[in-house]
Order: sequence, then C-alpha cells, then structure tokens
Amino acid sequence: MEMEKDGAIPLLTVVVPCYNEETTLENCISRVLELEERGIALEIIIVDDASVDRSALVAEAIARRCPQVRVLRHERNRGKGAALRTGFKEAKGRFVAVQDADLEYNPLELADLLEPLLSDRADVVYGSRFLGGRPHRVLYFWHSIGNAFLTLVSNMFTDLNLTDMETCYKVFRRDVIQSLEIEEDRFGFEPEVTAKIAHAGWRVYEMGISYHGRTYSEGKKIGWKDGVRALYCIFRYNARHLPLPMQFLVYLFIGGVAAASNIAIFAGLSAAGLPITPAIVIAFFLAAALNYLLCIIILFRHKARWSSATEVLVYTAVVLGGAAFDWAATRGFMASGLPAVASKAAAAVAGVLYNFLARRYLVFPEKRPAPIPSGQSPGQEEAGAAPLRFSDRQADLPTAAEGGSSNHY
Repeated sequence: MEMEKDGAIPLLTVVVPCYNEETTLENCISRVLELEERGIALEIIIVDDASVDRSALVAEAIARRCPQVRVLRHERNRGKGAALRTGFKEAKGRFVAVQDADLEYNPLELADLLEPLLSDRADVVYGSRFLGGRPHRVLYFWHSIGNAFLTLVSNMFTDLNLTDMETCYKVFRRDVIQSLEIEEDRFGFEPEVTAKIAHAGWRVYEMGISYHGRTYSEGKKIGWKDGVRALYCIFRYNARHLPLPMQFLVYLFIGGVAAASNIAIFAGLSAAGLPITPAIVIAFFLAAALNYLLCIIILFRHKARWSSATEVLVYTAVVLGGAAFDWAATRGFMASGLPAVASKAAAAVAGVLYNFLARRYLVFPEKRPAPIPSGQSPGQEEAGAAPLRFSDRQADLPTAAEGGSSNHY
C-alpha cells in the first residue's frame, strides 16, 4: 500500500470550496463523513475563500473534532475555481471529488460515482443532474435551458456526449486532476476542466445523481455573467484542438477583427493627412499586434517565448512577409482604380488566409502528444495502481498531533 510519511493514503479526498456557508457547512461535512460508514477512508479539505460570515470559525471547529478534516484559507476572495485549485494541490487521496458546501448535492452519492474508478473503467466520473430517476428539486426554467445550451456547445467542441457539463459532482483520479493546470478562478472551472480532460484523452463516465437546488434568496451565487464566462471558456480552452477547417473559421473572426482595425486605423491616419505609405505600414503593424494577441488568447493558447531567438525571428519574418504582401496588394488595388480605403480593405481580406496559415504552422506550431497505446488512458502506466475496492480500507488518517489538524496559509 502506498504510504505517506504522516499516515496512510485515504481512498477519497473531498475538496469543499466554501464562501459564506456558515448555515450549511457543518451539516455538509457531517454528511460527507457518513461515507466512512461505507468503508471509504476520507480526507476532507475545506477551502474557505475569505468568507465574511462565521464559515471559517465553523470549519476550524470541525477540524478540531475530526482529524480527517483540514482547513485552508484564502486571504481574499478569489472564486470557486481558485479554491478548488488550492484544494487539489493539497489532496492526498487516490481519488479527488468536489463537494459544494451548500448541500445541493447528496454526498452519499459520491460512493456510487467511485465505482467506475475503482473498477478501472474510468479516469473521471461526472454526476449528471439530468440522468436517471433520482429526486430533483424543480426550480428555474431558464437555468435549465442555459445548462443544456452550455453542455451542447461544450460537447460540440470536445466531442463528448455529456448531459451535464456544469455539474459540481466530478470525481477524478488524483494524478489526473493534479496533472491539469487550472486557470479559471470562478465558475469557468467547469468548461475548462472538461475541455482539458477531453483533449488529454482521459476516460470519462457519467452517472445520474439527485439535486436539491437553492434559490437566490437561499444563497445561490451563480449568475448570467458566469454563463457568459462559461461560453467564453468553452471557446478559449477548445479552439486550438479543433480540426483545421474549424480553426480557420475561428481565425476568420480574429482576422476579421484585426482587418477591421487595420482599415479603421488606415482611414483615420489618411484622414489626418498622413502619406499613404506610412499610413499603410502603421495600420498594418498595429493590426498585426492585435491579431497576435487574439491568437494567443483565443485560438492557439501559446505563451510567447521572447527569450527564444528562433521564435522571435520566425514571428518577425512572418510579420514582415505579411507587411510586404499588404503593401503590395494595397498599392496594386489602388493602381487598378479602387479608392484607397477600398484597396486597403481588399488587401486586408486577402491577407487573412496568409496570416492564418503562417501563424498556425510557423509561429504557433502544435506539439502533438505521443500516441497512447490502445486500451490505455493517459497516465495509466505512471499510475500503475491496481483497481481498488472498498474493502481496501486504509488505516485511519493522522490525528491532530500527527499533523491532521487545520492548516492555514
């Protein structure tokens, strides 16, 4: 059995992000602890996200009584995604689950979600609120439409067939979730982690769960802005994995924005009396900078390495080549009798295909991961652990004196 120096590895780490949940936190942790009656050795990590009520005090009191519980705190409110990132980093269990402190989800159902993981059929299991015949509280119609829409769009980009991408209940193999770089600080965590799991090739299962949703008067926090952010995250974390024709369609949007700025800047400089040649050059380089920024943020998700001489030279050559093409095309269209602004517009449109292919294959070449052997999921060889059973109960977690008490940072 794999051991840590301060005690045995628990079967399941439950990460509980908490912000102003003083009225439900105690009951939530009590319900999670009931999993131990089913033979599941637990580690519970409460991440208090700078609550302004008594949540932190309640969490501390729980941790003093229960050696399975640790408390981590943020000095300022950073969001659910940031709280989960903190908890995932500290997790020690074989598997890691997310449990909201508001008890909209039934912690006992985590035992069911573990089954595909324990039998080594899945690397990640989603609990769907829209599968099966378990009880559901009837609440907001437009929320259900929004959830269905976001799940549909996410599935289109990830090629998964989930029914509930936005669900809180996700259970991971620990090596899976700790291998992912979680970037989103708020509710964008859900589409981000779904995209990264899908494109890494991990095996995903989905099982039906019950759901007791809250109203806003009862403390529900998610809003329409989070839905807009989720849609953005679906594009942000999936675009670079799309087939080439779909990537080009996304780039048409980026190129269109850059081309429109190119034309607008050129028109403004020309109206201000600047000669044609410098107006063309200035407008082009400003539009190229915008194009490059949008490519990094939306499409290619590339971190510029300006310390790499090769990357700087390649990007410079591509931009200079684009500038020469843009200048020659603009001059050529003007020579044919088109007005200056119309000529610039024609040149900008013609440059979109050049810019996409040059950025896709020269500036931001995609590094293909090594092929995964048939029947093996990513990281399976490294994990090397045999399928686990509930009967493989580990020894008790360390006591407070051995380091199992609350932990502040």
